[in-house]
Amino acid sequence: MRRPVRASVIVPAGTGLAVAAVLAVAGICTDDGSAAGSAAGGPVAVRAAAGATVMDPGSRQDAPALAGADLDGEQVALGDFRGQVVVLNAWGSWCGPCRAEADDLERLSRQTRADGVRFLGINTRDRDRAAARTFVRAHDMTFPSLHDPDGELLLRFPPSLVNPQAIPSTLVIDRRGRVAAAIGGAVTDEQLRPLLARVLQEES
Repeated sequence: MRRPVRASVIVPAGTGLAVAAVLAVAGICTDDGSAAGSAAGGPVAVRAAAGATVMDPGSRQDAPALAGADLDGEQVALGDFRGQVVVLNAWGSWCGPCRAEADDLERLSRQTRADGVRFLGINTRDRDRAAARTFVRAHDMTFPSLHDPDGELLLRFPPSLVNPQAIPSTLVIDRRGRVAAAIGGAVTDEQLRPLLARVLQEES
């Protein structure tokens, strides 16, 4: 059984094994198993799901435009879901914590769809779509995922919201297309559900 992390952690980049240990405890991995530094080389802020909060609407940043082909080659865009609350999850088939959270995300996706919630994945650093599709089938995932093998889509987010080297990451996007919550590490449905409920209560 996964043990949720109880605190936010700020660690300096470049501290080697110490940083890797913190990221491992937080349920975050990198594709090469190394520590994950911010894109600017500064500190990494790891906000665990158990400590995540919904941002005040007045301080939210607009989510960048995201569009492209999904794992089946179909075109999909974040903008297609404007007016709905979106859970945006960055994952990779090579990532252990991603496997740990996948079933919870799929279950919550099905349970909240009628409430106006949509899930969208960003499959990152999987050069081979076949590996990603195998992951999707293994977890019966029904929501689409943009294929982002080079991490280009993740780089559109400020490092304060998404560290493109640390996966998984999850964002909650409000109905106006703004980032309402940013989560580092694997998330459970019990942790994500109250965040969604809070954002769903907001007026559009």
